[in-house]
Amino acid sequence: MKDLTPARNTLDSIEIASRDEIAALQLKRMKWSLRHAYDNVPFYKKSFDDAGVHPDDLNDLSDLAKFPFTVKTDLRDNYPFKMFAVPREQVARIHASSGTTGQPTVVGYTQTDLDNWGSVVARSLRAAGLKAGDMLHNAYGYGLFTGGLGIHLGADALGLSTYPISGGMTPRQVRLIDDFKPKGITVTPSYSLSILDEFAAQGLDPRDCSLEVGIFGAEPWTNAMRQEIEQAFDMHAVDIYGLSEVMGPGVSMECVETKDGLHIWEDHFFPEIINPETGEPVAEGEQGELVFTSLTKEAFPIIRYRTRDLTRLLPGTARSMRRMEKVTGRSDDMIILRGVNVFPTQIEEALMATKGLAPHFQIELSRPGRMDQMQVLCECADANMSDKDRQAAVKTLSALIKQTVGISVKIEVADAGGVARSEGKAVRIVDNRPKD
Repeated sequence: MKDLTPARNTLDSIEIASRDEIAALQLKRMKWSLRHAYDNVPFYKKSFDDAGVHPDDLNDLSDLAKFPFTVKTDLRDNYPFKMFAVPREQVARIHASSGTTGQPTVVGYTQTDLDNWGSVVARSLRAAGLKAGDMLHNAYGYGLFTGGLGIHLGADALGLSTYPISGGMTPRQVRLIDDFKPKGITVTPSYSLSILDEFAAQGLDPRDCSLEVGIFGAEPWTNAMRQEIEQAFDMHAVDIYGLSEVMGPGVSMECVETKDGLHIWEDHFFPEIINPETGEPVAEGEQGELVFTSLTKEAFPIIRYRTRDLTRLLPGTARSMRRMEKVTGRSDDMIILRGVNVFPTQIEEALMATKGLAPHFQIELSRPGRMDQMQVLCECADANMSDKDRQAAVKTLSALIKQTVGISVKIEVADAGGVARSEGKAVRIVDNRPKD
């Protein structure tokens, strides 16, 4: 793989500023953001007043812990535009969640918000090793989902040559990679595996393609998955993080030269880590739930938003700003099976370590009797896998999951292609347990 480290003189000055400089800017912007939310969003005025706090109570960054959290139900309860802090006529862009599990969450952006969004995504793409004039294959979905259009904003700001292929139509994805010869691809980790399968179907070697870096986000993925992708494509694989409630993609980014966690763009987003059960801040470096406060958002300020993503904060390395460790899972995606906490990423790690199995999988939960059961559906990597090798893979995977997680699960190994493919975020868990 080529060295894609960006030249230091191309970085924004704040990326290499001192911690004191970063903290001073954060305090100034946080005071503005709290006041802006309090004065312009009735929900925040009531929330702060009910908690007995006022924006003027913030004298130090640590004072933010006095303020109440915002959670997703707050956004749904104020659907569609009651969380906006500017008149609707000043909102230049609206995005929303799919709403498949309830009322959609709606977010808005002023033109200044869009400019800032483009700036942090451009910074992220540059951290991945891309530069003006490079070509980008953007396979994130376009539409109300923030992924495709958010990446496109940053690509335009950085000066990339971008083609908005979006998700789906996998044969065309491979054809355009082969014909257009992009340097970078932005895509979900799970869909990249579908693209990889299509390379094989077309008789093409992905290691011969032009891709030098893949920028992966929108779902948790493991370092084992990174190694699989890097080896298959002979390219760098780096992580990007974001969520629509906070901005969209580009809240934090892994630097290609270190790949040691995602640097949070702390001049726009202030992170905290809390105990997901108590809501109290955890000690420095401990794992917990990630909480964000926006520092510059005009249309949709967000104060102490509980992301449900589990990670830890670490000191800066390639940049001065703090890193967040790769997200290991979500507190609301955690499976509690017979009293044991299980995350899909743990199953993925065991699967990646099992010879003969492809990295596609799905977890099915059921309750045929009094006890919950978990079945892992995976598939053969080779269409000609023998029954003996398939049984050996089941035994190995079962043992690895038992060793890692501490519970016994059922394993079903389908033929190659037997697990449903994703064209966006993967559906990892199918919960068929009774709802009562």
